[in-house]
Parts: sequence; C-alpha cells; structure tokens
Amino acid sequence: MTSVRLGAIATLLLSVSSPVWSSSHREAPNITKMPKVDNTDVYAFRSYESGRAGYTTLIANFQPFQEPGGGPNYYTMDPDALYEIMVDNNGDAKEDVTFRFKFNNVLRMNGKGETITAGGKTLPIALRASGPLSSPMDANQGEIERYAVSVVRGDRRTGNASVITGTDGSQSFLKPFDNAGNKTIPDYPAYATKFVNNVSIPGCAGGGRVFVGQREEAFAVNIGPVFDLVNFIPIEGDNNGIYGNGQPFPGGITQSNAHQGLIGKYNVTSIAIEVPTACLTGNGNGVIGIWSTASLPQSRLLKPNPTYENPTTSGGAYVQVSRLGMPLVNELVIGLPQKDLFNAVDPTKDAALADYVTNPTYPEVLNRLFRTAVNATLHTNFATLAPTNFPRNDLVATFLTGIAGLNQMSTVTASEMIRLNTAINATPIDRQRQFGVLADDLAGFPNGRRPGDDVVDIELRVAMGRLCHPVTINGKQTDLGLCQPSDAPTGLVAYTDGAPISARQLMDHFPYLNPPLRGAPLPQNQP
Repeated sequence: MTSVRLGAIATLLLSVSSPVWSSSHREAPNITKMPKVDNTDVYAFRSYESGRAGYTTLIANFQPFQEPGGGPNYYTMDPDALYEIMVDNNGDAKEDVTFRFKFNNVLRMNGKGETITAGGKTLPIALRASGPLSSPMDANQGEIERYAVSVVRGDRRTGNASVITGTDGSQSFLKPFDNAGNKTIPDYPAYATKFVNNVSIPGCAGGGRVFVGQREEAFAVNIGPVFDLVNFIPIEGDNNGIYGNGQPFPGGITQSNAHQGLIGKYNVTSIAIEVPTACLTGNGNGVIGIWSTASLPQSRLLKPNPTYENPTTSGGAYVQVSRLGMPLVNELVIGLPQKDLFNAVDPTKDAALADYVTNPTYPEVLNRLFRTAVNATLHTNFATLAPTNFPRNDLVATFLTGIAGLNQMSTVTASEMIRLNTAINATPIDRQRQFGVLADDLAGFPNGRRPGDDVVDIELRVAMGRLCHPVTINGKQTDLGLCQPSDAPTGLVAYTDGAPISARQLMDHFPYLNPPLRGAPLPQNQP
C-alpha cells in the first residue's frame, strides 16, 4: 500500500471510535468490584541484572490506578486472597510449579497499633504510622503487612507445597509501607531495598530473591485519549527509527511522555520472585509458560459487627477471580460476555474461547469503521483492511501455541499464557529494543515479557497482520510461514499510541520496576 493510502487511512482514524487497549486494568465487569485482586500485568524474563544470568524473574502486578497520595490506609493486599504465579514446563497447559503468596495485616502493640494519650486516656491513633520510617519493623509503624511464600509442585491445590524461607530461616517476609511522602520515608529507594529478601526455595539449588511492595506503574499506554474515541491519529508521525517504518504520516501521533496515561501518574503493587532458571524448566525443551491469578474464598459474608481481624466471615473453596498471562487478551480479544469467565478459568479450558483468537473481532471492527470511507476517499475498492487469513494462525501462534523455533514447547496445547524460551540469553539493558522480537531482540516480547517492552504497539501491529510480513531474525529477513503479506494489507503500518517505553527508563536490577511515586509532594514536583 502506498504512503498516500496509509495517510488517508490515518486521517479517518481521527473521527471514529475504536476498541480500547490497556494491559489488564479493570478489564472485566466483576473485577472492577475487587481492585485488591485485580491482576494488571505479568512479566517473565531471563534476569538481566549483572551476575544473575542463571536466574529468571517473574513479576505479577496488582491494584491498578493507585493514587500516590491515597492515604491514610494506602494499598494493603487482601488477607483473604491467594495470589499465585504459575509455570507450565511440559506443554500440557497445567501448572507444574506455583509460587503462592498469602498476606496478613497485623496491628502491633497488642493489637492496637500506635497509641497516644489524650486527656488521660490512651487510645489507638487513626494512622498506620506516627513518625518517619527507615527500616522493617520500624518502631513508628503501628500496622505491618507480612506475607508467606510457598512453592507448590504439581496441581496448585492438591500438589506438594513447601514453604520458601529466608536465608536466615524466617518463614514470612515484610512488605514495605507505601510511599506516603518524603517526611514519612525520606529515602524511599534505600528503604525499599531493605525488603528485598534472599530466599531458599525447596528443590532449587542456588536460592533466589523475593520482593513485594509498591512500584511505579510501568505500563506505557495513552489511555485517556484512547477512551475518548481514540482522539489522535494512531500512526507514527515522525520518521522515528524505533517506532516508525520510514513512512511518517504528517499529523500522526509522535512519541512523547506527555501521552503517558499511567507512567508518572500511578503506582501498582508488585509481587516479584527471582528463581534459578533450572528450577523452572523441568524436563521440557526449555520453554516455559507463565500466568498469574488471584483467588478468593467462595463465600464471603459481611459482619454487622466487624473487627480489625475479622471484618468478614469467609469460607469454602478458593475461586479464581483474576487471571493474566499475555497482556491485552481480556481487553482486546475476549468478548464482553465472556470476560469474567476468562478470568475464572484455567488455561486448559481456553479452547472454549479460541474463536476469539482464530476469528478476532478487533481487526474486523477497524475494517467496519474505515473501509467504506477509505474506498470513497481513495476511489479504490479494497475488499477489507483487516487481515484475511482465517483462522488467524499468526494470532494463534502469538497467544495460544508459541511461535515455532522461538518459544513453542515440544508438546503444544493451545492455551493463553506468556511463553518464555529460557535458552535465549537475556539482552543487556542498554541493548534492549522495546519492540522485542519484531526488532530482532529475541529475548523480548512475545518471547516472555520485560518491563521495557512496548506491548501496546507490538500487539496492535500484530493484530493488524505484522507477522504476515517477513520479520528480521538474527539479521536476516524471515518469513514465519503463518500467513502471506497479501493477507494483511495494513500489516506494515506503523500503528502506535504515542506512549513510549524503554528499558533504560527502569532499574537494571531486581525487582526492576522503579520505586513508587511519592504521595507528597505531588509527583509532578519530584526532583
């Protein structure tokens, strides 16, 4: 397609509605009621911190849109919930290794928290802390969060569970206080580092590390204008060597942090664990599948006389209420009636929802919105702007099976999860490319997912047929054989939301995501 035609298509995008993309923030109707268990992002990658080449890092983020100043209770985790990260290492879409996190919020000082004497009466104060904090178990902190971590081999409910302990023998760990501001915690990065724990993982040689705490949101998305009927032209407007394709569209959106809807504005809570890679791969071919979930007791009753320890009565089996593997699936792929169902089921049941991948609606919506207007403007007769290769084998490979020769397991079971080929070495942070595999960085998305991968732009382009055209692998133009260039008339369009991301904006060491924005002074006033 000529650049003139691409420009005409781009112009039309300005005035019509388009489906929304974001990672997994409030993605299904039911989960909006339960933000503490809303799984927002999952990352899985070979560790690229210096000296950690033998490790793999898994991160699951929860609780979207955390206002930095959201006190006084801030963003504790749900003590009724199970938070879990699963790993399939043999291709049957069932978990072989599960890392389970369970939280417990505790009032110190005999269950009263901080107290103060007023008029002769000593009473608990209304705040979680009464003075500056500098270390775990600081005397000024009246409420603390503890969590225990277990590794489960086999089925996550019936398998063999073992406690992950600190190298000092401790069986639980502390979560740092959220970043209330620089009076409460003058040096938050130094403070949070004290909560990174070296651990012993039963059955794993070489130990590992674990951290749970608030982090700055790292998901790059132009979320506000997207919800405003895509109030921009979503094609690269500069001749940008990273985001562009050599055919910039004048008036198209350009990359700017002013387009960030989450980064620099909100925090999340990260559950991060670093594990020896050999402990995850089992007897497979080195490719592992990763997803994360949150589950709640089946029964939860509100108590008319709640206490701090027991505000509700809970019982019954755990029911999965949130699930996330590959980003954008529940937003961009799964239809509205099945969004809550997708959150509740295991990957083994994904075949029931496979039509959404083999026959995706998103490109067809774009075609419905734009085709008639494009043909009228250009005096052409395009039969479709969307890819025509049904079933969409390119999307099946991306989301359900892995790509042969890149991240496909030796046994293939169609199921949605992040797939990581652990035999591919990590790319050092200063050489990482935010377009991952599409930019010949095979250690990046969709081979796993790193914090610096721009998954919005990657998946938008893949949805419109980028993999039907040759990609560069190890310096050579390679046809993946999933579909033909003629199947994807806009497959080479430089689709973008204009919100950039780079690994070099993030930390180069565990837990990789940046320290959280502080509540005071406001984020925009931070040095």
